Amino acid sequence: MTTTAPRQESRATTPPLPPARGPLSAAVIASLRDSTAPLPDAGAVTAADPYGDDAQLALYLLYELHYQGFAGVAEDREWDVDLLRLRGRLEERFLARLRADAPRRPSAADAIDALLIEPVADEDAGVSHWLQSAGGLRELREYAALRSLYHLKEADPHAWVLPRLYGRAKAAMVAVEFDEFGAGHAEDVHARLFADLMADLGLDTAYGRWLDAAPAEALATVNVMSLFGLHRSLRGALVGHFAAVEITSSPGSRRLARAMRRTGAGPAAERFYDEHVEADAVHEQVVRHEVIAPLLAAEPRLEADVVFGVEATGLLEDRLGAALLDAWRAGRSALRTPLPESGGRAR
Repeated sequence: MTTTAPRQESRATTPPLPPARGPLSAAVIASLRDSTAPLPDAGAVTAADPYGDDAQLALYLLYELHYQGFAGVAEDREWDVDLLRLRGRLEERFLARLRADAPRRPSAADAIDALLIEPVADEDAGVSHWLQSAGGLRELREYAALRSLYHLKEADPHAWVLPRLYGRAKAAMVAVEFDEFGAGHAEDVHARLFADLMADLGLDTAYGRWLDAAPAEALATVNVMSLFGLHRSLRGALVGHFAAVEITSSPGSRRLARAMRRTGAGPAAERFYDEHVEADAVHEQVVRHEVIAPLLAAEPRLEADVVFGVEATGLLEDRLGAALLDAWRAGRSALRTPLPESGGRAR
């Protein structure tokens, strides 16, 4: 009987600090390299666009201290009071802008029902529709590079809500997270599956590798999870974010799986999205009926926050989708720096 040796699992990599995109991110990078370097004051934060490259990169850098950190940065900088003070100022601006811009549906049920309405299936309906019918390997590779900032830490930000829930809501949230983390099997952790997808597309799978290529719109979709996850006061918003991701994932993943098959991206690329079609269809029901319903029964005052989490997620995803489609339809790269030629399965 022939046995196959298990693949060696590599340790999560600690990425290097990226180039700055303005005075805020430059000051954060300088401080991470040298704790005596001065940090921006409140006026500098107020002057920056909260959706812009500089503010979003600064936030991403500060949040990443709670994940894998950065090469050459002391691990205890995670709780540096000056960095936390700056992060708080950046968060206030980001949060205020999201609250001003996100729609305000009257109830969580209304917000979730809106997620269940699929747009007309044409190339103008969104990124997954466009990739399914018109996108090529170049666009799929760019999409995967951008999404790696989220998918290589998939489920990690949502795990912060677990100690802030209890009873049915906690049990159901743990059940969904258990699936995201591979149900106890390292080879099935969704972050691992996405790394395999990237390998099929000829992309470097190192954690944080594509940070410098990602525009502000992509950073914001990742930062909002950390914003909600790191604040107990925003636990309802994090649950709303999780609901939005899970409910919209299954149909979008079906379209992306078709795009991978149509372009011959490779079996691992197909598997990642196939896995999400089935799993997230189940998760949708669990999150709605076993997480949100008992949470709001116990804490009805959190309903507005759940709605905000759903709507803020949609707002940021729409901004990213518009930026990607504008670039691709014009024949341009959607990345800040172009990808190298594919070195993997997909050519």
